[in-house]
Amino acid sequence: MNQKEEHSTRFNQLKCCVLIPTYNNEKTLKSVVESCKKYTSNILVVNDGSTDSTADILALIDNIEVLSYSPNKGKGNAMKAGFRKAEELGYEYAITIDSDGQHLAKDLPKFLDKIEKEPGSIIVGARNMDQAHIPEGSQFGHKFSNFWYWAETGIRLPDTQSGYRLYPVKLMNKMRFITGRYEFEAENIVKAAWRRVNVTSVPVDVIYQEGDERVTHFRKWDFYRFSFLNTYLFTLALLIYHPIRLIRGINAKNLKRIYKDEILASNESNAVKSLSVAFGFFMGIIPLWGFQFVLAIMGAVAMKWNKVIVGLTAQISILPLIPFVLIFSKMTGEVCFGTFTSFSETLSEAHNLANNFNENGFDAFSGFLIEYLVGAVVLSCAMAIVTGFTTFLLLTLFRKEKTVASNG
Repeated sequence: MNQKEEHSTRFNQLKCCVLIPTYNNEKTLKSVVESCKKYTSNILVVNDGSTDSTADILALIDNIEVLSYSPNKGKGNAMKAGFRKAEELGYEYAITIDSDGQHLAKDLPKFLDKIEKEPGSIIVGARNMDQAHIPEGSQFGHKFSNFWYWAETGIRLPDTQSGYRLYPVKLMNKMRFITGRYEFEAENIVKAAWRRVNVTSVPVDVIYQEGDERVTHFRKWDFYRFSFLNTYLFTLALLIYHPIRLIRGINAKNLKRIYKDEILASNESNAVKSLSVAFGFFMGIIPLWGFQFVLAIMGAVAMKWNKVIVGLTAQISILPLIPFVLIFSKMTGEVCFGTFTSFSETLSEAHNLANNFNENGFDAFSGFLIEYLVGAVVLSCAMAIVTGFTTFLLLTLFRKEKTVASNG
């Protein structure tokens, strides 16, 4: 079996195809497709509404699958259409490669090697962007994108902009995306990481054509779309993903480590640890829904308190504790206004207001809301004082015993 047949067999065994989205790249398209054919005949080209001679070029190339539509819908939509078609054709993986000649087909086997070792992964072809011939604008965009990917996922990836990637097609078809152009490639690896999909990389070569040989459809407005997307993803990461990731990391082993390294660690005073507990409970109850965790961590950093303790104690505001926080806040507000009722009565009142909002009107709801807001502020302060003071007493007693034992 020669090398070409070996590569082709591996593509078939892995049920993998090469997916080439293209738009008006008539100068380089044929060479890209022909170079990929040296490795596999499993090639799917998505003609994304091209207005040049793309259709004529593809008509002359044998043994490839072509999906065409009009008008142009953007690279992201072309990829999504390609993923759907790839699954229809029975493929489990698709390696996307740009049609502008930037990527080299000789790197295709690297993706196969990697996916055999780490099945189900998304694999990004990591380019060496520090080479002298790489445009400065591309180098800046590369670093900019890598930073935001780390901020949104906690994962460091050497190249988050490369279009040379391997995707599990069923996964991509199940996920929901809000983008349809270049920024789709940034969105999909972030949301895949949030699903705990392994996002990894392999090194690949890159060629930047000089002059007008290479056609790029990236425009200045695309940079603004990337900025809007990163703002959206970073906000979701702060409010949802990072708190969930923190909770997922809590297990018996990690709790023991946290207790030993963060709670009992001798490099912080009892006062600092107690203030961290108090601040965490305060931020977990204070009515700043959606921003409690973010502000809690920011406050801990600013005050040089224990971020882990603050983050953990602030989680009092998550399910299934939220209903109890809401009801006890409302009950505290009732005490402040002299209208105290029992837990069951308060719960019944909230239920009736929610079910009969139109009949009760805003006045009844506003009264409930005012009592809740006042009660939440008072309860958060009270819990901060009680938990902080209790923690200080316990740590003082416990760490004192530990110090005496070590000196004996």
